[in-house]
Amino acid sequence: MGVDNGSEDDDSGAVMKTVGRQIKLWREAAGLRQGELGAAIGYGEEQVSSVERGRRVPKPEFLDKADEVLNAGGKIAAMKKGVEEARYPKKVRDVAKLEDDSVELCAYGNSVLDGLLQTEEYAQAVFGARRPPFTEEALDQRVAARMGRQEIFERVPAPVFGFVQDEATLRRRVGGRMVLRRQLERLLEVGQLRNVEIQVMPLDREDNAGLGGSFRLLRLREGATVGLNEVQLISRVISDPKEIQILEMRYGIIRAQALTPRESLAFIEKVLGET
Repeated sequence: MGVDNGSEDDDSGAVMKTVGRQIKLWREAAGLRQGELGAAIGYGEEQVSSVERGRRVPKPEFLDKADEVLNAGGKIAAMKKGVEEARYPKKVRDVAKLEDDSVELCAYGNSVLDGLLQTEEYAQAVFGARRPPFTEEALDQRVAARMGRQEIFERVPAPVFGFVQDEATLRRRVGGRMVLRRQLERLLEVGQLRNVEIQVMPLDREDNAGLGGSFRLLRLREGATVGLNEVQLISRVISDPKEIQILEMRYGIIRAQALTPRESLAFIEKVLGET
């Protein structure tokens, strides 16, 4: 979905604290202060302090450089896999796993653009609008997670994607005019991919089967289909066959009511010219 309203309660915090303690132990064993380690690996003292306290997720290059400077013999660098797995909130990791197991992904959005279509600055603005606000660290974490999920477009074999976006999502100036313009340009770019179809549901349509809200359908490799639904503080994976049947029926009607993919790209170009 486009918006992440999940809780901060997650097992990633424990992993980060464990990694931070290990780095601190190696640093102290080497007789270095935080500022000295930071200078040696190209990071500020506050960044090193945040990593050691488990408040900042260290990047792979941080761990590699720290391993080298502290003569850890690969023990610090070996933590990269665990850090990467814990880098994103558990809910986001679960969604990414479902996406990675999908052969077809269909989505309808009437609030913001689907997360897989968002530019980094658009995603930053979406998460930045959250109330109560995320901390800077949590905001950066979620933006990085959203950008990481977009690697699915490069997967081989690639899934088939179908996105239906309400016209309002093309006009809502999330992040401001220039952010929206670059976002619309991104839509036109992604819409040219052979395995991606983007459709627009115009506001002047008298019939819209998607008025109940945004949702996604993921058809998995083994043949099952699951739905994803996020409403305010509730994030839900739907697997009940009867509920999936309803969502599939609604999505089919929504696609029929929307503009065709070719008409939709022309519509997006029109909106871009007006923005």
